[in-house]
Amino acid sequence: MKNIVVTGGAGFIGSNFVHYVVSNHPEIHVTVLDKLTYAGNEANLAGLPEDRVKLVVGDIADAELVDQLVKDTDAVVHYAAESHNDNSLEDPYPFLQTNIIGTYVLIEACRKYNVRYHHVSTDEVYGDLPLREDLPGHGVGPGERFTADTPYNPSSPYSSTKAGSDLLVKAWVRSFGLKATISNCSNNYGPYQHIEKFIPRQITNILSGIKPKLYGEGKNVRDWIHTNDHSSAVWTILTKGRMGETYLIGSDGEENNKHVLELVLELMGQPKDAYEHVVDRPGHDLRYAIDPTKLNEELGWKPEFTNFESGLAETIKWYTDNKEWWLAEKEAVEAKYAKNNQ
Repeated sequence: MKNIVVTGGAGFIGSNFVHYVVSNHPEIHVTVLDKLTYAGNEANLAGLPEDRVKLVVGDIADAELVDQLVKDTDAVVHYAAESHNDNSLEDPYPFLQTNIIGTYVLIEACRKYNVRYHHVSTDEVYGDLPLREDLPGHGVGPGERFTADTPYNPSSPYSSTKAGSDLLVKAWVRSFGLKATISNCSNNYGPYQHIEKFIPRQITNILSGIKPKLYGEGKNVRDWIHTNDHSSAVWTILTKGRMGETYLIGSDGEENNKHVLELVLELMGQPKDAYEHVVDRPGHDLRYAIDPTKLNEELGWKPEFTNFESGLAETIKWYTDNKEWWLAEKEAVEAKYAKNNQ
């Protein structure tokens, strides 16, 4: 490969992937296709060499534009998505347009030009799992983590549209021979994440003198992975994965929301109970947990950031050192949450 297109490459996870590729694979030229919605930020690509990274502002559902870009590339890595559960509950339409129609446009172009395609998805397509405290023996056992064979059971407009996009890719592989792989990843954290998301919202609340908020009792468990590890895993799948296969990306990072928030407070020198509870959101999944065995054993991938606390401390430092990146948006984000008493 010499040229790749990264959709959503100005967003949180996509931009970290672009940084990863530029830093680790100097032979690759990256074209970023991003609509620059509120979740995309040109500043996320600042400092990258202009001769190796080109930003094209546009919509993945624009078939003519996508055709022009795909015909001249070796691979497409598809990160672009509407991805916030709360937003999908307010207005599902953009999620259908981007996650379903946008994916269709991309895979049709890749089919037309026989271009390698990698589809980045989420563990949320599988629904949720019982909390550990509700499991027999409170331990880990068979069937208690998501695998590539777990049936889809999405619970929100966001996760259902991502599930639909996954199924489109699987169908195009089987029906048309699309050269594609899929990855479903657990919750990412790290630099450049929009401040509407759980971890950066708590960090920026504390930095802004706002008391952090916790949905319900905070027992909901997420399987956290540093975004740099996600990037290295996607590159591994892109270059080594078997066509038509799905790989789950995780780093054994299960933590409940209450513990994460209290750890953020402690790392920022605050009392661990300095937060308030708000009403839980509808359909809030209980627990996600990824089994990355297939990725580990088949492709030899291992995570680098295995200490969640130290990764979280680095993330806190990034938001503290880069206030100009998020400060202008903070008031509007909190006003939106306040409207819904969240």
